[in-house]
Amino acid sequence: MNPLVCTRCGARVTPAAPLVCGDCGHEQEFVRQPLHCLVGPSGTGKSTVGRALLPRLCDRFVVLEQDVLWIPELRDPAGHHRAFRSTWLRMAAMVGQSGRPVLLCGTVVPPELEPLPERALFTEVRYLALTCRADVLAARLRARPAWREWDEPRIAEMLDYAAWLESDAATLDPAVDLLDTTDRSVAETAAAVGEWLTARG
Repeated sequence: MNPLVCTRCGARVTPAAPLVCGDCGHEQEFVRQPLHCLVGPSGTGKSTVGRALLPRLCDRFVVLEQDVLWIPELRDPAGHHRAFRSTWLRMAAMVGQSGRPVLLCGTVVPPELEPLPERALFTEVRYLALTCRADVLAARLRARPAWREWDEPRIAEMLDYAAWLESDAATLDPAVDLLDTTDRSVAETAAAVGEWLTARG
């Protein structure tokens, strides 16, 4: 049940609102949901909090971890990982046909999703970024297993990204809300994320 394949003639349908087949003019039935993105630098707790949110949200949202599809076939640094991000938008839109919107946990910001054609599959995309103090973030990344390859240059790069996100979050389009996890437990962070989602319907 691919929303981008016409159910009448089988032609490909360009992501748009509404979804109309360019070949036969058939308008696809499609439920456009908001997409919620729990974002932020690596080490701020997105994956851990995402797992903690599952029992809290399972009746209202589908919680997905972005790294599940971080496979070589979808990685294209030269294209800002467009295939990876487009695939996730298509996946989230498809899941949304169940009647429950998606909470996508991963490192992404509005300039990486908003220009994509698949963005039209959602009513809006809302962003909440987890942050934490720089020394705490660096310590968390250094404590990760060696296979994750967090050497000092890569940690420095992530700290720069974290500083940029905190300083520019309010000016992005749409703006990104911030939640500092430095002194919050996983349970407290999960509760705060749950409140953020509830406040936005």
